[in-house]
Amino acid sequence: MPLPPLAALRAFEAAARHQSFKKAAAEIAVTPTAISHQIRLLEETLGIRLFDRKPRQVVLTPAGHELFPILRDGFASFALVIDRVRQRTTTKSLTVSVLPSFAAKWLLPRLPRFQVEHPDIHLRLHTSPEVVDLAGGVVDAAIRYGAGPYSGLVVQEMFQERFVPLCSPMLGLQKTEDLKNSALLHLDWLKPDDQTPTWERWALTAGVSGLQLSGGISFSDDAHAIQAAIAGQGVVLASLELARAELDNGLLVQPFGPVIEGHNYNLVHTGRGDHRAEVEIFGIWIADEIARSREHSKRTGD
Repeated sequence: MPLPPLAALRAFEAAARHQSFKKAAAEIAVTPTAISHQIRLLEETLGIRLFDRKPRQVVLTPAGHELFPILRDGFASFALVIDRVRQRTTTKSLTVSVLPSFAAKWLLPRLPRFQVEHPDIHLRLHTSPEVVDLAGGVVDAAIRYGAGPYSGLVVQEMFQERFVPLCSPMLGLQKTEDLKNSALLHLDWLKPDDQTPTWERWALTAGVSGLQLSGGISFSDDAHAIQAAIAGQGVVLASLELARAELDNGLLVQPFGPVIEGHNYNLVHTGRGDHRAEVEIFGIWIADEIARSREHSKRTGD
């Protein structure tokens, strides 16, 4: 299928990411006029406007918003593969696909220990809510949430998610009835099922009625929802594992239960490829980190 010129696509992606022709030009090492020309060429090729030009700002149109994430992820995948090819003959490397929220709240705080224990492995994280095809060779392994299917893949179970109401201590919640006068924060799930931790499911489990279950603020990322709860903007039905640090330091409290269970997190890979040994090392390290976390939970009574 004929595609627009690569230079025009690259110029658009940089301008959309920076929301600035000038910053995009500096990144690509061309003039702002060249960026403007390439984007105009792309718009003429597609027959649709991608930016609204304002005096000191450019804003994506609805069509621009639709095109941008696809190009962003595509160029990111190009960069991953190119970097992997360059590094393959000189260093040990491992590329892992992971959900942004899991990376931010669970994996990243633990990575310094991985680097200390395995300084010879160059670890790259591919953070995206989209599922990456492991057979395509872009990534070596993935941490995925859900029941699968994981046909043809090696699956290492990590842990089962547990969700519970969490909020800032300044809200002063003490009993489930207090939720009737509280704002509820919601999470948008890509593929909801009967294990999705919704407020409707929690209320049914808790035997609580009369909650305002619609409206309020919804988030596509757990980390943002947790941050909103810390700021006192409402009560979030959040993962105990992903909110562990905030619970430990008192930024969030669990005023009451019950806990509802979700799916497992799993480390999955093909069992093949040039970095099988690194994947195996990473899997052992993940298991050690989970054991460490469980020991911490026993000590704290969670």
